[in-house]
Amino acid sequence: MSSKVAIIGRPNVGKSTMFNRLVGKRLALVDDQPGVTRDRREGIARLGDLDFLVIDTPGLEQASIQALEGRMRQQTDIAITEADVCLFMIDARAGVTPLDQVFADILRTGGKPVILVANKMEGHGGDSGYYDAYSLGLGDPVGVSAEHGEGLGDLYTALEPHISNDGLEEDDEEEIAEWDDPLKPLRVAIIGRPNAGKSTLVNQLIGEDRMLTGPEAGITRDAIGVEWVYNGKDRDWPIKLFDTAGMRKRAKVQEKLEKLSVSDGLRAVMFAEVVILMFDALTPLEKQELALADLCVREGRALILVANKWDLMIDRDEAFRELREKVDRLLPQMPGVPIIRISAKTGLGINGLMPAAIKVYRDWNARVKTPDLNDWLQEATGRHPPPAVSGRRIKFRYIAQTKTRPPTFVAQCSRADVVPTAYKRYLINSIREAFDIPSVPIRLILKKQENPFEDKNRKR
Repeated sequence: MSSKVAIIGRPNVGKSTMFNRLVGKRLALVDDQPGVTRDRREGIARLGDLDFLVIDTPGLEQASIQALEGRMRQQTDIAITEADVCLFMIDARAGVTPLDQVFADILRTGGKPVILVANKMEGHGGDSGYYDAYSLGLGDPVGVSAEHGEGLGDLYTALEPHISNDGLEEDDEEEIAEWDDPLKPLRVAIIGRPNAGKSTLVNQLIGEDRMLTGPEAGITRDAIGVEWVYNGKDRDWPIKLFDTAGMRKRAKVQEKLEKLSVSDGLRAVMFAEVVILMFDALTPLEKQELALADLCVREGRALILVANKWDLMIDRDEAFRELREKVDRLLPQMPGVPIIRISAKTGLGINGLMPAAIKVYRDWNARVKTPDLNDWLQEATGRHPPPAVSGRRIKFRYIAQTKTRPPTFVAQCSRADVVPTAYKRYLINSIREAFDIPSVPIRLILKKQENPFEDKNRKR
């Protein structure tokens, strides 16, 4: 088991900047506004020849457990409990504050090794704060600039005695693994409008209060990845769940921080394999949710619709019939897309979610043999011949599947540029029916058949 290092400190001292510096990627959102980080985030860090898991935490604040800040504090307390060593970070330019003193006392008596880190030491503006840090009684401070990468050699020296590299898994192995490799996590992104219940769903699935939740809209800001193992019927499935920030209409997104949060969520969609679009069953499929569903189709992601708060519906059978009709009417590009009815709060219907996710994931990776495709093409075009355009017929010659994720087919035909959209849609739906590939995006590319005599005719 690899060592865990938690970055602790009050708001706006540079914890997320240090996290990004250690993992070598811009995973955590960074802004001048205090309190950007609200959930704890883990990443694989590398410092010299040291490999370890680093945990970014919300800023430490004194608040009641009922307040949002108090619930954020709980996330930090859990990180401290899980960590093998804590990096207690202060802002050297601001000096030691009374809040730093309070939390230094807590860490000093917590029984975990603590490394005091004085951040923002670029130039000479942090010198006085660096020497003030000795008053915290946590030993010699390590002066760094997380933003500029200064002082990391001293941080390496302080961390080295506490780091064990036994059993650390490499991300690179995950990237090159085949799609059906049982060791490769299935990446599932959960998206939706603010306050749809996304974080509550993650907590319900994994069986612990991993994500910060509450009645306030827009609590989640980062796209947080949580690793989990789902016990399926055929085998255990490693899953990486990405909880994302709520996405409002673009016109309503004005603040820089919210724009960063939405961009982080959209990036999670692009790197996911299955996307769960979650919405309130009482106000289903409003304009923003339809836009998000269309985005998933355009990005070629496998999609599942999740109607939350289903426990509040009175006539559930009638409500589902109306919802199914609405989905089929408003999302014709995704015929048969699964609709899972749940209550994230009570757990109602939650057992049907992951089997549906695995089913669409396997459909997303579907492969069809070329001979079977060409037999289908002859049958489909014979049953419903392509229409003549400007008095000239269109002839289909050959079709093959060129890739999966999503299933993509290339068909050669005459006059490919004038094939009507309706006929192309007919072919796609016929592929779905013939080869049992419902709901996932299917791409059909039409190419003009090459004429070997075309160049000779031009020369004449």
